[in-house]
Amino acid sequence: MTEKSPISNRTDVQWPLCHTPWPNHAAIEARVEALLAKMSIAQKVGQMMQPEIQHITPAEVGSFHIGAVLNGGGSFPNNNKQASVSDWLTLADAYYRASMAADSDRLPIPVIWGADAVHGHNNVYGATIFPHNIGLGAAGDSELVLDIAKATAREVAATGIDWSFAPTLAVVQDLRWGRCYESYGCLPDTVADYASVMVNGLQGEGVEAFTRAEHVIATAKHFVGEGGTQKGIDQGDNVCSEETLRDIHAAGYFAALRAGVQTVMASFSSWQGSKIHGHYYLLTDVLKRQIGFDGFVVSDWNGFKQVEPSNHLGCGVAINAGVDMIMCPEDWRALIEITIEQIAAGEIAEERIDDAVRRILRVKMRVGAFDKGKPSERLGRQGEQLLGHREHRALARRAARESLVLLKNERRLLPLKPRQRVLVAGSGADNIGQQCGGWTLTWQGTMNQNKDFPEASSIWTGIRERVISAGGSVELEQSGKYSQRPDVAIVVFGELPYAEGEGDRTHLSHSADSNQDLCLLQSLKADGIPVVSVFLTGRPLWVNPEINLSQAFVVAWLPGSEGRGIADVLFLNPDGSQAYDFAGRLPLPWPDGAMQADWPAQSGEPASVFATGFGLSYKDDGGGPAAQNLTELDIVSERPRTDSLRIYVRRPIPPYELFVGEEGQWRQTVDAVQATSVQGAVEVKIVDNARQGDALAVKWRREGQIYFQSIQPQDFSGLQNSGAAMHFKLRVDSAPQGSVVLRMDSQYPASASFDLTESLCAQPREHWKDWQIPLSELAVNGLDYAQVRTPFLIWADAPCGLSFGEVYLQAGP
Repeated sequence: MTEKSPISNRTDVQWPLCHTPWPNHAAIEARVEALLAKMSIAQKVGQMMQPEIQHITPAEVGSFHIGAVLNGGGSFPNNNKQASVSDWLTLADAYYRASMAADSDRLPIPVIWGADAVHGHNNVYGATIFPHNIGLGAAGDSELVLDIAKATAREVAATGIDWSFAPTLAVVQDLRWGRCYESYGCLPDTVADYASVMVNGLQGEGVEAFTRAEHVIATAKHFVGEGGTQKGIDQGDNVCSEETLRDIHAAGYFAALRAGVQTVMASFSSWQGSKIHGHYYLLTDVLKRQIGFDGFVVSDWNGFKQVEPSNHLGCGVAINAGVDMIMCPEDWRALIEITIEQIAAGEIAEERIDDAVRRILRVKMRVGAFDKGKPSERLGRQGEQLLGHREHRALARRAARESLVLLKNERRLLPLKPRQRVLVAGSGADNIGQQCGGWTLTWQGTMNQNKDFPEASSIWTGIRERVISAGGSVELEQSGKYSQRPDVAIVVFGELPYAEGEGDRTHLSHSADSNQDLCLLQSLKADGIPVVSVFLTGRPLWVNPEINLSQAFVVAWLPGSEGRGIADVLFLNPDGSQAYDFAGRLPLPWPDGAMQADWPAQSGEPASVFATGFGLSYKDDGGGPAAQNLTELDIVSERPRTDSLRIYVRRPIPPYELFVGEEGQWRQTVDAVQATSVQGAVEVKIVDNARQGDALAVKWRREGQIYFQSIQPQDFSGLQNSGAAMHFKLRVDSAPQGSVVLRMDSQYPASASFDLTESLCAQPREHWKDWQIPLSELAVNGLDYAQVRTPFLIWADAPCGLSFGEVYLQAGP
């Protein structure tokens, strides 16, 4: 008998048995066993693998008996960000046909395709983008969530995709956590309520509904406890008791399993020091045996690597622990070979493989994957019309309205009369990407422009339409510099997009990262202009100074693609009647300090400016007691200090964006997981090093460059004489055949440079190295350190291959 995972000790804590809607379906079970008996070890292992679409062809899906594929955030058919419904269906059909081809070596078993459709079908151009889960938690409307899940399922199915990696069922216990907006809030009852309706909306309610073409497979993720990691660190350690893990963090899973969820995704996080991906007790003893889950467990992106012995590419530990399907984006070929070797060596029992494949086949048969036919024919002619359907957009607009939370309304400034002079300002006013947040077209939600959202509306669009239709005047000026004195200013600002670990924070002060928004509010306050602040955020943040400078303060969370929903609530109708009121209530407490720590859920909330459940409506008087008692705090005393400037850490750090260039076109935006310059001189793609998507692999075919640049120049003069250095991780993939130069530009040709060629040629191939180049060693050619737009640029004039990890500037000791 193979050795189990070492994390297998049973305890006296009892977990509830969750009866699902599925009966013991004898016909399905007999069909599963008959198919399983015909399968070879290679066919079984193939069913357990889930590669990413950029790394596997349809032919390979058939040849290697692959069970599932996925598209990661920012990955599209033909690497085309604007891929049409037809493009998605064509690729889905190709994968399906390859998996269903039968010969002497292959059995027809349909492949299933999974995607992170976490707030609508958010990876697809033209889809309806709903508010993130934190906004739905604020709305407090389970019927709304059910309708959103149904609409999302229709749009996912319309592109031929079978499976949504949703809902996220974390119960947030620390506002610093980067995935805070993926949770419905800090109350386990709320998460449980939404878990069941999300699963019912995605999969259909009841056994008979599961096989309908407009439904998709749901995923309860990420099992279990990720919302309670210490200091809010993503993929960190939750050290709570097992009772707390069960009663707080698992509440949503019990509800999802009772609703019939067919897949569960393991968490990257740990419990009491042990990674969940290798946790036999939680995945097998608890989830499968005590709770009674009979679907399959899928790993997260390369999650198996976190529990394998050092320098070993294999997934035996994760499989033995209870993971049934391995999400292996790039390394699937080697993983199949190694897994077969581990089975032959007795390191993985064939009974465990049979159990995993049995579960995968069971789910495929339950949802009708064997019988639905090819993806392009499942919904008939209506399929291509469902993406971004007007009814779905109307639903998203309603969700944006209902999710708004009013924290302050001094002298009842709101609702506004539309027939007046209105100034609209702030970085988020006309920025659909910012109002949608992370997990939108790209993984981090960055590198998006308004043109990437056809038929969507920014917040500015909705305000402009409302004011103009009523006979008022409206002006958009991001900086707040108006041409005609306004009667009122609406300032839209907040967090820039992020996902997962990139959203982790060490503090909660919004203005500590940039005081641009604070300065804008101060200037309007000094001019005596009434200000309505609309705050775009994935979590509550310490914004006392911003609240005190605003006569009204609205939390818009991340409202999605239908920005018109905000204007619906801010303004009266042209005839003076009230259209909508504020209905949202805080799903999390609003912090009373920038350095506030986490709080144990079982001992109540921390001190807060506004408690969970707070929210004003138009009938309420002014700002409410909590808002009225706010004091002007010294922001400097609470602002965490830093002596480094991050440029790239798994993504370009705002205000920087990533570009490639070549002769004739030196500035081309990189806005997908892979991009090539216009004439093919430079190719860049996101790759994995230590973590998912934490590096850039760049290939030069001839002269070209890759660089990070901001729209507005940045002041680096404070670093100029401080002994500062440029730090970056670098791997040489193929030796330079010419010159390679590191450059920093203010306005080219004003620059400073350093020749990397000799050092790169001396560096061993395929070996990561931490580089540190003092700014004092850069050869300055007119660079103005107070006006730097391009802090990091690599230029090469001949073929070369380099990969980059994090890039940052650090002051000297």
